[in-house]
Amino acid sequence: MKVHVFCVGGTIDKIYFDAKSEYEVGAPAIAKMLSQIAVNLDIEVTSLMAKDSLDMTDDDRSVIANAVKNCDASKIIITHGTDTMPDTARSLGDLTDKAVVLTGALAPAIFRDSDAMFNVGGALAAVQALDSGVYIVMNGELFDAMNVRKDVENNCFMRLS
Repeated sequence: MKVHVFCVGGTIDKIYFDAKSEYEVGAPAIAKMLSQIAVNLDIEVTSLMAKDSLDMTDDDRSVIANAVKNCDASKIIITHGTDTMPDTARSLGDLTDKAVVLTGALAPAIFRDSDAMFNVGGALAAVQALDSGVYIVMNGELFDAMNVRKDVENNCFMRLS
């Protein structure tokens, strides 16, 4: 089975720059994660952008949508920042011929106690089992893209209803 991963940035890819004393989005972390786990899938990784999701624009979402629409794979994972992940997921809602799963992390993948590896593993399992549609996988839960929000106060994802 072929899975295509599109990386657009977010906390999952954040790295620390000592000289600046702040975190910035760096290179996609998923390539290193995939090399550390025994995945028997044909996975292609493409970096589309490296943005904090709070800086994501409608033009960025169009870039993501076009990449997904033009991709030959029917199983797609998008690594994305968590703050606006539901917005991007909803913007992809008209895709009916592919299973698309967005995931990310609440702590950078470089942190030992990050949820990144768990979320990527969940997304890999989910995308193989799901029919076409757009979904979010975060912290062991699968959400329909049209029925999810990020609860910023509790730092988790919740169903709308």
